[in-house]
Amino acid sequence: MTQVIAPPVPSAPVAARRRNPLPWWLLLGCAAQVLLRLWLARARTGTAADPDETGYLAAARWLAGGPGADLSHNTFYQAGYPLLLAPLHWFSHDPATVYTGAIAVNALAGAALFPLGYAALRRFEVGCRTALALAFAAALLPATTFFGLFALTDAILPALLLGWLLLLDRFVRTGRAADGAAASLVAAYACFTHSRGEVVLGVHVLALLATRRRAMWAGLLAAAGGYLATSAVNDALRKALYPDGVRDMAGLLHERLLSASGQAWSVSGMLGQVWYLIVGTWGLAGIGLAAAFAALGRRETRLMAGVLLVTTFGVAYASEAALADEHRVGNFAYGRYLACLALVYVLIALAVLFRATARDALRAAAVGGLIAAGTGGVVLVYAGARLRTHQFIGFDFPETMFLTQDRTGLRLGLATFAAFGLLAALLAVRWLGGARTVAVALATVNVAAMVWLAGDGGRVRPASPLPAASERGGVVTDYGVHWMARTKLVVPVWWTRIGWIDARHQGAPRGVCTVVVRRGSSTTALDRTWPHRPAGWLPREGGDGMGRWVAWYDPRCGTS
Repeated sequence: MTQVIAPPVPSAPVAARRRNPLPWWLLLGCAAQVLLRLWLARARTGTAADPDETGYLAAARWLAGGPGADLSHNTFYQAGYPLLLAPLHWFSHDPATVYTGAIAVNALAGAALFPLGYAALRRFEVGCRTALALAFAAALLPATTFFGLFALTDAILPALLLGWLLLLDRFVRTGRAADGAAASLVAAYACFTHSRGEVVLGVHVLALLATRRRAMWAGLLAAAGGYLATSAVNDALRKALYPDGVRDMAGLLHERLLSASGQAWSVSGMLGQVWYLIVGTWGLAGIGLAAAFAALGRRETRLMAGVLLVTTFGVAYASEAALADEHRVGNFAYGRYLACLALVYVLIALAVLFRATARDALRAAAVGGLIAAGTGGVVLVYAGARLRTHQFIGFDFPETMFLTQDRTGLRLGLATFAAFGLLAALLAVRWLGGARTVAVALATVNVAAMVWLAGDGGRVRPASPLPAASERGGVVTDYGVHWMARTKLVVPVWWTRIGWIDARHQGAPRGVCTVVVRRGSSTTALDRTWPHRPAGWLPREGGDGMGRWVAWYDPRCGTS
């Protein structure tokens, strides 16, 4: 079985490098990756995954000097990803334009996985042309592409984590202080983007200490400095956008750690995430996991294999332990939190297929199948009927919906069989064809999955939920408005921070042009939704379900 981390390939002579077409291939491949990702997201002009997308976009607007928002009692959406989106607000205030720009940023970050994947495969001693073809195909995995269709930090985490592992591995091999410092800064930025990054930074510090190199001190100082600097930015963002505090995930984590039922929840959910990691990569991550565990037995690869595995299970366990029971199927088997590491395991699996013997590759595939069967079995036993009675949200299960062609529920057994059916086909293609054939097959499956998930792609520009007259003054919402309805107004209301009002007892505050109140029953007369409205104000209905509202606005705003 191939090593998880192999020595670098010797560099070519200067004269050969001048004639080397590799940079052009990498550039063209990145361009193709960007174009494909933009095409898949061509219909996306507004938020869908709320409150997450709204949290990141509101943070970006505030970081750019614009109005913030009151997101109190929500999950804290950190500043690392919004910092990349903030410059978009310097060119346009239009929410749809800014959102399209965010998708472009995502596409660039996703395209970076191609050269990073190529570098990883070369480090695994895979040939140059083979590595190019396989890296291009692997970068299109749904795990690294799907979340790029949304304004989510998950769009940049795969590139951050793969870059971190490559830099840390280079430090382990070379001992250069610059490599350790660079890896530390990337780990600190991962911590800056999401709570999963806290696990990454913790594992990184332990890895530096484990090297026992004198040069590790440069990395430790860079990690400490990066953490302090990014924490200061996050603290400022927290105070500005969460004045009444954030959701107490740490308290829930502490409670789970100290109870038997909490441990059962956390461990079973962790294994459910591992199951999804394998199935969501068409079984390839199972081979990667088997290879990583095998690498623990070899001295030269033990450290990096340990880093990868501890990060994987640490992220899965910590995220599950801090996850509230929302009575959704995703509480038991969820792919989003480990999607940032999916490509790493797939690259290892591809290296196994092209560097190991057929017997070792089949053995790794069998071990991966056993891991999938075991983890899936735990999910079935622990969750039981809740897999059918709890709420199924398609956003939580993109790959399994494609595998089963079912958008209505999780069919765990069928998804597992379908994933390993695809893996068997890829193994057959590997020995009947060559690297290019495998790359074409893998890319075809990945693109087909994404096309199916993206839908017909018809571009519809969302209408502004509030009247144009509102854009000249303040906006407030009544305390009775559903929290999701208020959240969905944060991004479209780009010109001001939305305030609060008690519409049962108050009229319009000074400087306010729009007051959003709860609609209630459809039979309720509009006049009764806000009895204290000023004369001449007009109503406009919006929202749906529990989030139905009425926006009362002054048509004279902006006319004087």
